[in-house]
Amino acid sequence: MNNEYRFIFEKGSRKHFCPDCNKKRFVRYIDTKTGEYLPEQYGRCDREANCGYHLNPYQDGYSKMIWDKENGNSPVIPIRWKPPSTRKAPQPPAKPVYFNFEAFKRTLQPEFYENNVFIQNLFNRVPYPFDPADVTKVIEFYRLGTIPGGYRAGAVTFPFIDIKGNVRAVQVKQFDETNHTTGTDFLHSVLAKHYNNNGKQQPEWLEAYMNQDKKVSCLFGEHLLNEFPSNRIALVEAPKTAVYGTLYFGLPEAPDQYLWLAVYNKSSFSLDKVKPLQGRFVDVFPDLSKDGVTFREWEAKAKEFERQLPGTQFKLYDFLEHEALEADRVNGEDIADYLIKLDWRSFRSREVKREPEVSQPKDEPEISVPEVLDTLRVDPVQVEADELEHYFNSIKLPCEPIDITPSYTICEPDRYVKGAIRAIRSGKYNTGAFLERLQQLRKEIL
Repeated sequence: MNNEYRFIFEKGSRKHFCPDCNKKRFVRYIDTKTGEYLPEQYGRCDREANCGYHLNPYQDGYSKMIWDKENGNSPVIPIRWKPPSTRKAPQPPAKPVYFNFEAFKRTLQPEFYENNVFIQNLFNRVPYPFDPADVTKVIEFYRLGTIPGGYRAGAVTFPFIDIKGNVRAVQVKQFDETNHTTGTDFLHSVLAKHYNNNGKQQPEWLEAYMNQDKKVSCLFGEHLLNEFPSNRIALVEAPKTAVYGTLYFGLPEAPDQYLWLAVYNKSSFSLDKVKPLQGRFVDVFPDLSKDGVTFREWEAKAKEFERQLPGTQFKLYDFLEHEALEADRVNGEDIADYLIKLDWRSFRSREVKREPEVSQPKDEPEISVPEVLDTLRVDPVQVEADELEHYFNSIKLPCEPIDITPSYTICEPDRYVKGAIRAIRSGKYNTGAFLERLQQLRKEIL
């Protein structure tokens, strides 16, 4: 069958770089008569909402030029044919449609929790069951909920609530009795299937919500940032890991305790997600991956985030990269998979047991997990050192000597600061004296 049009979009899934947005989402036109591509500017970007570039050879004169040339009516087409651009005018970003708050609140009914497998596991089935009072606090803290019925009955809900209290998305997770994931969904999908299966029309808010592209558009736990403005952030991938971190290290009741947040998945460690963390100290714990790919990707992103978010400091923890077994890397395990093997009570004091209470298989090398995880404890001295280091890195120190007291002069400020920070980090010297002198130096500079 002959094609109605000579110039058509290339068939198949192959994509090219768009000449306008430079994303690899561009479908080019081909000449069905010759089998060759048209000049590289002819095609359509499938990022219709964010780019909208489409150059049609039938609408800008290219098709007519080809016809004229082949019929001897026109000179040769210029090598660099530059037709007028047909790019759509930039559109303002669409306002987010929030998840209906009343529908979200229905997941929080107290009577549902006794059927919530994830929550009941925390009470009864993990190797070291948690204090019920702590679990209850964490439920309220992150507003964890339950799916009471249907094909996701007994699943836990992890709501993504932004810094202004708007519900952006509600993730639904089903777990087995070992708290391993058996199913993942979102509450908007669960509701849509319920309405469709029962022959009911979806509410207007749900239709509008379903039609937007980006739904998980904030951090898990983001709603807590204003309540805990001074706490250091522990940033992980999955909400479950943030919950475990809080259960092990405690709620951020003091400034030297972590506020645990999650990005959602590997690709969600993005600038848009971390913007609300500007000005904070953020410790990042990537999931394991084969050959350390995730760690390297997140490390590179973190450096770029620091450049674009002045006053923010990201520190990636790599102890799992050094200590993990190959099987753990392949399975993509994270810090939660190590924590759950340990007694949470040992993490509520400064004294950490140096030997794991869970026996390790004899055919695998033993990993001193408690000793490694001890590095997670937020030491007030190290926090102060981080803040001072961040301050001195953000300014240009003077070259001339500075008298910080009538009897003490710092001859080379830049060299002194670097040496003092190293001494504090080592813990081998009088850290109090170094901290005091750095504080005095900052006061003199200010």
